[in-house]
Amino acid sequence: MTMSMSAASLPVFTTMLGNLSHILGKAAAHAEAKKFDPVVLLQYRLAPDMLPFTRQVLIACDAAKNGVARISGVEAPRFEDNEASFPELQERIRKTLAYLASVPAGALDGTEDKEITFPAGRDKTRTMKAEAYLKHWALPNFFFHITMAYAILRHNGVDLGKADYLAGANAG
Repeated sequence: MTMSMSAASLPVFTTMLGNLSHILGKAAAHAEAKKFDPVVLLQYRLAPDMLPFTRQVLIACDAAKNGVARISGVEAPRFEDNEASFPELQERIRKTLAYLASVPAGALDGTEDKEITFPAGRDKTRTMKAEAYLKHWALPNFFFHITMAYAILRHNGVDLGKADYLAGANAG
């Protein structure tokens, strides 16, 4: 039995964005408990040539909404990328989740062979079939940025474990 494009994308993006929201909540609580400015976490990067935490969250949201939009043809909302606090990042995740919830499964299903052309660097594009794009570009890119956000917070002492990454608020 094959898996539909909607089943392979919407619940995965939705679940992981919920988990990202959960770890953001833990990060904000950590900064408050330790009495330091949360901007320290928001601007932190693991390496000098790496994007900071805030950009990791923004790109994860964009990877989900733009990936679904490219496959489905349902226009994605444009965000200004000016979030600078945990509440603003939480709102960005909420808006992304609302968009994902608005995309009908039927707009994704049956698109496996649709040609998707997308940005692949500053001045480059790449074209792939939708199924390959989802499996080998959109989802890996999405997971990369969520993982980097998790790693930045974990590196900075936020009490996170694998269960927070995988199960979010349902971590037990």
